[in-house]
Amino acid sequence: MAPSGVKNVEGGYLIAVIGDEDTVTGFLLAGIGQKTAKSENYFVVDSKETPLQAIEEAFNNFTQRDDIAIILINQFIANQIRHVVNQFSKPVPAVLEIPSKEHPYDPNQDSILQRVRNMLGGGGGD
Repeated sequence: MAPSGVKNVEGGYLIAVIGDEDTVTGFLLAGIGQKTAKSENYFVVDSKETPLQAIEEAFNNFTQRDDIAIILINQFIANQIRHVVNQFSKPVPAVLEIPSKEHPYDPNQDSILQRVRNMLGGGGGD
């Protein structure tokens, strides 16, 4: 069954990745990459070179596409654009914050997880 509000595209739905080079490379090697003349479903962030505006634009572009069902984003990158991530409240595409090789996952920084906890009555802390 298709997620509500997401149009099925030929070949199914995509997973988008916003991450550092190691994270994106790993997911591309696992087979999630798709690049066409019009678009791609991954965005590599070089922490020294990539401006925040470019990261925000990539996130906003992925959230507006009807062929993407999940966005995976390194948590340390999500923290850099936290105000944009927090403004996104639609259920699809689902935004999942993931660790990177250099930055472990911290559930207390994951605003999406905090929203789920609040909705389920679990509070905000561990």
